[in-house]
Amino acid sequence: MTGPLLTIEDLKVTFSTRNGPVDAIKGVSLSLSAGETLGIVGESGSGKSVTAFSVMQLLDRAGKITGGRITFRGQDITNASRGMLQPLRGAAMSMIFQNPRAALNPIRTVGLQIADVLRAHEPLSSKEARARALKLLEAVMIRDPEARLDAYPHELSGGMCQRVMIAMAIACEPTLLIADEPTTGLDVTTQKTVMDLLAEITARRGMAMILITHDLGLAAQYCQRVAVMERGLVVEEAVPATLFGAPTHPYTRRLVAASPTRLSTVESLVVDREALPAAPARIAPRPGSEPLLAVRNCVKVFDNGFRGVDDVSFSLAPGESLGLVGESGSGKSTLSRIVCRLIDASEGTITFDGEDIGAIPSRDFYRSRFRRDIQIVFQDHGDSLNPRFSAFEAIADPLRLLGGVQDARELRRQVEDYARRVGLPEEFLDRFPHQLSGGQKARVGIARAIAAKPRLLVLDEPTAALDVSVQAVILHLLDRLRRETGLAYLFVSHDLNVVRMMCERTIVLQKGRIVEEGPSGPLFTAPASDYARELIAAIPHFDPEAALARQKALAAAV
Repeated sequence: MTGPLLTIEDLKVTFSTRNGPVDAIKGVSLSLSAGETLGIVGESGSGKSVTAFSVMQLLDRAGKITGGRITFRGQDITNASRGMLQPLRGAAMSMIFQNPRAALNPIRTVGLQIADVLRAHEPLSSKEARARALKLLEAVMIRDPEARLDAYPHELSGGMCQRVMIAMAIACEPTLLIADEPTTGLDVTTQKTVMDLLAEITARRGMAMILITHDLGLAAQYCQRVAVMERGLVVEEAVPATLFGAPTHPYTRRLVAASPTRLSTVESLVVDREALPAAPARIAPRPGSEPLLAVRNCVKVFDNGFRGVDDVSFSLAPGESLGLVGESGSGKSTLSRIVCRLIDASEGTITFDGEDIGAIPSRDFYRSRFRRDIQIVFQDHGDSLNPRFSAFEAIADPLRLLGGVQDARELRRQVEDYARRVGLPEEFLDRFPHQLSGGQKARVGIARAIAAKPRLLVLDEPTAALDVSVQAVILHLLDRLRRETGLAYLFVSHDLNVVRMMCERTIVLQKGRIVEEGPSGPLFTAPASDYARELIAAIPHFDPEAALARQKALAAAV
């Protein structure tokens, strides 16, 4: 076949809503050659996923292609019938969806789900399909693949679920693979493993890939070309070295400036500062002061015998920010929940302000006078908010329960004050979670946490899955709050660049144990442990030349 594998010409997509039609795609033109990897980057709502769904003809009922043309292997599929698409989807073109747990069937084993894809396009017996499914799990390097064939999605980690999705996507050896945010929520080493696996598979099988991501570092490392989308339009397209080294469009420049790098500081991230007042000088931890939090020999053994936390000890001074990093399953979130007294430790002591709060059962801690002193910002900003509470009610709840504020006028004043401090416009206070963006829900979660006037704020992946520009705003906000109030932070994150910027000290966890601890600067520039070096080496950066060299080496090896 000569010419591009996929051509999108002046594509327009409109969605019907209660408030009238909304133009989601306003004239997108892209092309992709066989064996090429094209990155599509941009913020939420820019039209990245809608473009991909249009190619796959997976738009929901409200969406309709209203203009333009999509050509695949020389065939116009813009308004293809179901009969025309049936042999194409899964066999010639396939898709890796953003949320693997949601995309997989929870009541069928992964082996059966892979077999379903194979048997939809090939006349295979159950035994033959199972054997092919086993080979596919081996191809995506799942540990103990024979046992995993009979596992259900809830029994697998996020990284394993993503590998199952990749196995399903490549099952029939398609010529086009669309990966929609394939590493969202994965730790850096799992992210690198998944992306290296995708790069190796596409190179070995001669597949073309569209990588949709909000992580500009990933796009720089794994794509030959990158297109930047804003509000339904492609505003810039170039090779990574040009696009990220010398961006021409103002929107691309803003995205690049807001993306953390090895040398970034919170102050250097360029954001819209209108909603954020100038930050005061940071309140430094007092040398020699008693620790605000002291964890000694903490152990958590779950009912199945798994040791989630294994003999961990550390301390946190008033006003200090301490980072917890490590792969999924390293014990970060378990430890943060023990500190917040949401779950009990099996052994060890948790001392806060000189008192052993670990001796108070987690079910009774809500009665403790320390309840308001320790607050948490959860990883999933949407699921952690009550869907029946407006933003106002979410922020007002701790003011009533922990602050004793009952007067309606005073409650309104304080809620508006906390909303103002986190940069949430007053008109959003009457909205419910489903009416807020990811960044707005993150602000509500932070406002709710600080409304109790805590002394320790536990931040569990506070910027996970947020666009880089929104992440920059949230990091500025957290940094400013700490400067204003002297809050201590226990900062849990997969994003090591964010931890380096936000924390004076960092603890590296592996399999529930501390493998390295120290000041963030030296730890990130010269890590002492092999595991920390592996984590830091896995961070995606803007290094297009190195990425090009790696792609050439991979192609030569294949």
